[in-house]
Amino acid sequence: MNEQSLLRYSRQLLLTNFDIEGQMNLSGKHAVIIGAGGLGNIAATYLVGAGVGILTLIDDDEIELSNLPRQVLYTEQDVHTPKVLAAQEHLQARNSEVQLLVHQLRLNEENIEACLSGADVILDCCDNFATRQMVHRWAQAHKIPLVSGAAIRWEGQLVVFRYDEQCSPCYECLYPDLSDQQLSCNTNGIIGPVVGTIGVQQALVAIKLLSAKGTVRHGVLQLFDGLSGEWRSMRLSQDPECPCCGV
Repeated sequence: MNEQSLLRYSRQLLLTNFDIEGQMNLSGKHAVIIGAGGLGNIAATYLVGAGVGILTLIDDDEIELSNLPRQVLYTEQDVHTPKVLAAQEHLQARNSEVQLLVHQLRLNEENIEACLSGADVILDCCDNFATRQMVHRWAQAHKIPLVSGAAIRWEGQLVVFRYDEQCSPCYECLYPDLSDQQLSCNTNGIIGPVVGTIGVQQALVAIKLLSAKGTVRHGVLQLFDGLSGEWRSMRLSQDPECPCCGV
């Protein structure tokens, strides 16, 4: 680490359970964020700020005016711009040391290998179930930890699957049958700070995984109620009839 990096990350280096070893681990790792909307905005900002080595952003969408209340990385001047291109510009301005890669596309079975190959952790910040299911199956098959976040209305949720250590329970044990309509902010609404709360938690988990510092539990669903401000947790169990990990 050079003198500028030591100064930039000095507050993290002061942490006795992080210090220079954690920073070096983090700066040598590759995180992939799928979805550059509200969750991805926040998670990417904190990962870049913390000094992750490589960050890949994947999204096929353009910024709309209605995105701005919760997708706080963007500005009014970014409306109609591809999300990943605007995000790349703003994030690179925050930390020129981080290598930023972007893919303006929707993941499918043909491109997923090329887009996710080399990832040390995957953050699922997308907004459709088909992509979530495909990503989880890829992460499980390649033994890559998956940090899955979601937010709708006043509620948010976070669950981490340590596929590098365990295979069950898996994402499909939690959601064996979920339609994209149920996940849509367009029809259900969303309040911005709830999205931000979950995105921050996703970034925190990713930093702990990449730095090899701190504890991250496999298959524990954390639910956040924005109206009450309360969290509750539940440990998932394997579904013996799960089409992915069931026996």
